[in-house]
Amino acid sequence: MTGEPAPIDERTSHVDFSGRTVLVVGGAGYVGSVLVTELLRAGAEVRVLDQLIYDNGFALAHLLDDPHLWFRRGDLRSRDDLAEAAAGATDLVLLASLVGDPICKAYPELAREINENGAKRIVDHLDDMGIRRFVFTSTCSNYGIHESSRLATEESALNPQSLYAHTKIEVEKHVLDRAGELACATTVLRIATAYGLSPRMRFDLTVSQFAWELATGRPLQVYDADTWRPYCHVRDICKAIMTTLTSEESVIRGEVFNVGDTSQQFTKRMVVDEIRRHVRDVPVTYGDKGSDPRNYRVSFDKIARLLDFRCDHTVQDYLARLTAAVQAGIFPDVGANPRFGNYKVIHGEPTH
Repeated sequence: MTGEPAPIDERTSHVDFSGRTVLVVGGAGYVGSVLVTELLRAGAEVRVLDQLIYDNGFALAHLLDDPHLWFRRGDLRSRDDLAEAAAGATDLVLLASLVGDPICKAYPELAREINENGAKRIVDHLDDMGIRRFVFTSTCSNYGIHESSRLATEESALNPQSLYAHTKIEVEKHVLDRAGELACATTVLRIATAYGLSPRMRFDLTVSQFAWELATGRPLQVYDADTWRPYCHVRDICKAIMTTLTSEESVIRGEVFNVGDTSQQFTKRMVVDEIRRHVRDVPVTYGDKGSDPRNYRVSFDKIARLLDFRCDHTVQDYLARLTAAVQAGIFPDVGANPRFGNYKVIHGEPTH
């Protein structure tokens, strides 16, 4: 990895959402709280349904006085909660799920109920709710283990290695199977591993976790250091969602797009090496046969070609900023604060 000059931050707010009402299910989450901010900036009326399973309501606190934001604490599994939240909505973005392998492994029944069964029911009621555009956020983790000398495309075989990926694939199939029946235009986005700052910050994701550990002087143990992952900044994820919602219907209906940038794919060792450009003299040890066997590189040519989508952020620039912030004391309590990751579900029981 080499440091490149940071590109101009082309915020998504240049897209005009005036006259549209977007329901973001999971709008208080890591991606959702950033997406809600960008949608409001772009002129949308925004409705949020979120169960706040991690007590993460604080992520929207800075937006609650905006008259164009409507928030309801509710359960996506509840037809009544969903119907109320969808009133008047033109678009629906489904972000809510138990995100990540560890949290799904810890709560397997809840993961299936929310990530798979609940998501499928939302798809089945899109037309009833009057939704015209629907984006389902899936994951590049669906590729699991893929020959790293070849880039996985949207047509490549899926090889899930976790319950999390299995639930996402099942919903993808449902979305695509129903695409031709629905009046609503549906799209699946397979998103690269997220990084970047958010009001609901997470330090249990590779780039930010490694950076925080080393920047606070903690020894780091890395398993399977030479396995590959693609990475995508949270703002670029939001940009991809908004680009999809505003693209020609014929281009996005019933389609799957990988979301990321071909140049932003690294091994874990490469991420560590980049952090060590900013943080020195902290020990790192490497081991084999960790609990996460995933190894894949991905092609992002389709979204670039059909939607003219490009990422505006790089891991290199983010790491320079994050390590400096951590060393300055901006994130002093990450290790003791469960809010900084998807560790434990606080609110998850059905409400219907």
